[in-house]
Amino acid sequence: YFDGDFTTEDKVQSFGDVKVVVDPASAQLLSGASLDYADGLNESGFKITNPNANRTCGCGQSFS
Repeated sequence: YFDGDFTTEDKVQSFGDVKVVVDPASAQLLSGASLDYADGLNESGFKITNPNANRTCGCGQSFS
């Protein structure tokens, strides 16, 4: 979700005009992951690809 409230400890990565902000604990879990956005007839939205994940859900947004 989109949130404008973050701390100085949060990790910030800029992509043009878009900033992705992640808290330090989540940043460790997302190390090596990529964030993609699809906007097509069959698929629309963000997708996280994490090569370190053991399991993922069907939607591609949750992992463990």
